[in-house]
Amino acid sequence: MKLPAILLLACAWTLGIAVAQDTTTTSSTTYHTTAKQDMKHAGHSTANAAKDVGHATKKTTKKAVHKTASKTEEGSRKVEDKTAPRQ
Repeated sequence: MKLPAILLLACAWTLGIAVAQDTTTTSSTTYHTTAKQDMKHAGHSTANAAKDVGHATKKTTKKAVHKTASKTEEGSRKVEDKTAPRQ
């Protein structure tokens, strides 16, 4: 039920962006962007998105590694306390 609504919204959003980018006004000149320029923009956007994902992945991985190390250390302390000889 949600998928068609999300798909419709995404299409409308994409169409709105395409229409908004179709004509650009500078000073008193109006010109249409070419398909080649659109592809260049799409390529740059994709590259920037990939960089953002890479940075987020690095941060998330680093956070997970530190949390795992912390929990491993905590677990080893618990085992050490349980297996220590009684005095």
